[in-house]
Amino acid sequence: MEFVELIKTWRVDGVTLRRPLAGPVKGTLCVSSHHLLLSSRASHTEELWLLIRNIDAIDKSVENLCRYQSTEFAGSSGTITIKCKDFCIWQLEIPGMDECLNIASSIEALLSLQSVAHTYPFFYRPKLLRLQEGWDLCSPEDHYTQLSSHTDRWRLSYVNKDFSVCTSYATAVIVPRTTDDAALRIAATFRHGGRFPVLCYWHQRTRMVILRSSQPLPGVNGRRCVEDEGVLAAALRPGEVGFIIDTRSLQAALQARVRGGGLENKVRYPNWRKLHRPMERGRGLQESLVKLLDACNDPSTSVDRWLSKLESCRWLEHVKTLLTTACLVAQCVDREEGSVLVQGSEGRDATLQVTSLAQVILDPDCRTVLGFQSLLEREWLQAGHPFSARCAASAYSHARPGAESPVFLLFLDGCWQICRQFPRCFQFQPRLLVALFQHAYASCCGTFLGNDPAQRLILKVKERTISLWAKLNSPSEREQYLNPLYERTSLAIWPSVAPQSLQLWHGVFLRWRQSAEHQEEAWEQVQHLMRQSWRKPPATNSATPAAVEGDEKPAAPSAPVSV
Repeated sequence: MEFVELIKTWRVDGVTLRRPLAGPVKGTLCVSSHHLLLSSRASHTEELWLLIRNIDAIDKSVENLCRYQSTEFAGSSGTITIKCKDFCIWQLEIPGMDECLNIASSIEALLSLQSVAHTYPFFYRPKLLRLQEGWDLCSPEDHYTQLSSHTDRWRLSYVNKDFSVCTSYATAVIVPRTTDDAALRIAATFRHGGRFPVLCYWHQRTRMVILRSSQPLPGVNGRRCVEDEGVLAAALRPGEVGFIIDTRSLQAALQARVRGGGLENKVRYPNWRKLHRPMERGRGLQESLVKLLDACNDPSTSVDRWLSKLESCRWLEHVKTLLTTACLVAQCVDREEGSVLVQGSEGRDATLQVTSLAQVILDPDCRTVLGFQSLLEREWLQAGHPFSARCAASAYSHARPGAESPVFLLFLDGCWQICRQFPRCFQFQPRLLVALFQHAYASCCGTFLGNDPAQRLILKVKERTISLWAKLNSPSEREQYLNPLYERTSLAIWPSVAPQSLQLWHGVFLRWRQSAEHQEEAWEQVQHLMRQSWRKPPATNSATPAAVEGDEKPAAPSAPVSV
């Protein structure tokens, strides 16, 4: 594939760029195979880069068209409005109608490329990063090694080593020790997409676990699977009661029987208590995001109209539902001392939101930089969230809605709400969450490419692209994400889900409408003061003894959600 065939005009002089929260920039616009580059040399060199994969939609308009119909359009000009997946909007004023139309046509042609192998991560080669670096951040073997040091009730199974059982699972999964691989193969046929129950978290204090799976497939005839029953029975200790938290409503679960799905028969799973916590997904979640961005970009909105639009889009309602369900899972494990199976229709969207956010609440390791990255690797990448399909378009796309849905963005929003309520319990600042949102939709790295581990293996992502974790953990990048106020606590943190406790995520949804300059200055000042305090020698005549390294000051938890 030759990119040169798709680009009609490579360069245009005298282009003016207008962007949010910044003055206009005039210079030379260049179109490459993966970027738009605007170079200005008015007073000093300024280069602005835009990854073409970050473009969600473009609108073009040509001025002075009728006036110059009999000429070569010498005085005509055009404007291209570029709406990005990170919600930024650029306006390019291009002299010359032909140049304007050619630039727009070139961008559309480059965006129409369907092959993942033609995207920028396969061409990105920074000097300080190596291809193999960062891909071994958290393998299933590493996760199992940590688990096996605490309990021997689980084992690492390679039943899916060739993806013959489930294409959306990793090659290795953690399952009950008493369940053999033959039983797992049969149990996989009883779950949508072969996603049989696997362990994703073991809670050290109560020794309870969180499992995840897709919906069972009893169908209208009430088909039974003894092997599936055995997997869930083996996950519980004698006399223990578990909770099945279904992210579908009871009505949706019953309707799924017609299509071969459904829910577990209570008689066959006597030690499991079923709870339904319906969560929005798919097109409904995508439409909610579109309405939210429409409200955020409306400059004439009054206070009453703004509040009305914010309520009608229901985004904060979805955030509240996610936090409530995650708190419920965490409470079952930490307070009720019961194991939990989280399941959904396909088990690749809302299920992963709940299991990962519950771990953020329960596990202090997941609130560190490396721990949070490992969580995303285990619960989203290795667990088969279809990033390429869900993040193919954002809120501005003109394309007909397909599989796009801001599932991962909603999870990051839930994390941000907890970060805001417990600012000292996280090793990273919220700007790390913003960076992850941007990379999920358009990245120079290959971490979020593909829809499942099997597809990434076919694309040879690990061999041919740079890992996002290697980039974020490089010294120059990592420093800007660290939280200078971080103070580790070993306790669970219980976020408030009251309406007055939830806020719109300004750093994402209003980032291009409201300047964060003063907030950034405040963070820099805090970091400067913290560095100065670290350099000071400890006082020797203080009446209060110095804190011992490793001492913890736990945050006081609010009341958990009732089961």
